[in-house]
Amino acid sequence: MDDFLFRALLAGAGVALIAGPLGCFIVWRRMAYFGDTMAHSALLGVALSVLFDVNITLGVFVVATFGALALIMMQRRAPLSSDALLGILSHSMLALGIVIVAMMTWLRIDLMAFLFGDILAVSWTDIVVVYAGGALILAFLIFIWRPLLAGTVSSELAAAEGLHPERARIIFMLLMAAVIAIAMKIVGILLITSLLIIPAAAARRFAPTPEMMAVLAAIIGVIAVCVGLFGSLTWDTPSGPSIVVAAAMIFLLSLLTPGSSALKMRRDM
Repeated sequence: MDDFLFRALLAGAGVALIAGPLGCFIVWRRMAYFGDTMAHSALLGVALSVLFDVNITLGVFVVATFGALALIMMQRRAPLSSDALLGILSHSMLALGIVIVAMMTWLRIDLMAFLFGDILAVSWTDIVVVYAGGALILAFLIFIWRPLLAGTVSSELAAAEGLHPERARIIFMLLMAAVIAIAMKIVGILLITSLLIIPAAAARRFAPTPEMMAVLAAIIGVIAVCVGLFGSLTWDTPSGPSIVVAAAMIFLLSLLTPGSSALKMRRDM
């Protein structure tokens, strides 16, 4: 196996292991549009990072965090639905990022690499960042798992039990920002949401418990990375989109396969 392909497999598998469990909460909470908004904010983070000469991963994390906190404040103050607020934030931050990039005429920025990723160009440093950051993200997710899960079923009951679901939700948004910052170089801004949602959606049919669904989502994500990369190498297709196509195919196959017992959570989640 070529060294660049081995690095790509390691990096992609690392992102899938992080994205799977987080994606379960996106599916349960119906937050797909929120994931898109966070991903779109990454381009603004890239533009500001280049403009002020700071680390791009750090810049994307800061901007995505700002977007998440701005959404929380707007939800409390603005008389608009969450969908409307997400649409405003998503398109405004994406457009602002494109405008800033266009204004920096002295630099040439490869937007395609940021939008769709370049997993075959990852370095060993990138892999260390993925696994070190991923371990920290998963540790925080385990820490907030119970209050976040309880708040997903019923925020009122979770608050009554003293589980602080609102605090868990804010931490979850910060974890989402960290995942997007880490995964941006690998699968790209436009595709990270797919890797968060599709494996979790495919795993839902076969998982009897929330914990099992998180594990299955991570495994399906890793399989999608392997199939997508080898498909990309075989047919000379873009690597990031090929991974997402592989995940989508697994999801379609899951629809044709009899599922296991129903997930032991409210079915309207």
